[in-house]
Amino acid sequence: MDKRRLRLLSANIQAGSSTRGYHDYVARSWSHVLPAGNKRGALDAIAELAGRHDIVGLQEADPGSLRSGFTNQTHYLAERAGFAYWSHQPNRRMGGVASSANGLLSKLEPRLVEDHPLPGRVRGRGVLTAAFGEGLDALTVAVAHLSLGSQSRRSQIDFIADLLARLPHAVLMGDFNCDPEQPEMQALYRKTQLQPPERCVPTFPSWRPQRAIDHMLVTPALAVAAMQALPAAQSDHLALSVELEVPEAALR
Repeated sequence: MDKRRLRLLSANIQAGSSTRGYHDYVARSWSHVLPAGNKRGALDAIAELAGRHDIVGLQEADPGSLRSGFTNQTHYLAERAGFAYWSHQPNRRMGGVASSANGLLSKLEPRLVEDHPLPGRVRGRGVLTAAFGEGLDALTVAVAHLSLGSQSRRSQIDFIADLLARLPHAVLMGDFNCDPEQPEMQALYRKTQLQPPERCVPTFPSWRPQRAIDHMLVTPALAVAAMQALPAAQSDHLALSVELEVPEAALR
């Protein structure tokens, strides 16, 4: 079977803000609602990293509010990093001052992109899916940012599991806010062909990674050739980079 090696990246970019330690959550809290700070420089650094990949999933990309200088950060990264295709899913909004989105950048043309709101106690989470081939055999990439609370995560994971249940070539990437062995994650492994990662890569906090809460889960038909965590400028999360062997049939 002919296979193609693709490089995928999942990155919580914290809207281009800088967090270098827990003290910055308080000392630099203004950067989460105001456009000041070197957000453009951070985005350029993220663009350089993203550009070395074929498909990129973003979390906490600002879709164009005050804090980003009304810049759609997903669009900016697509242009800066040379991606022909991009899509975004605005989620949480805070009165026009700040907003957050999932984003997708791709050098391959997706056949279908869908935006799904996720359930939860507080609205404002979603999963963005892209299919790169035809039918059930298509490579399907899903980008999600799950809730902090386990009860909301459980309902969100159940929803995502139903979306991906029958797909043999699926990737689920994003900020899960939990490790892959948490009880609520088991629905993914029962209802879909997605597998727990062979090894957990700590991604949070970026300055002293101790928790594996950013993941890229794949089905057995997609072979992981390499996985590593990389800085996403000064975000509080490291990005997760994966090299994946994908059957050519999943891309046609």
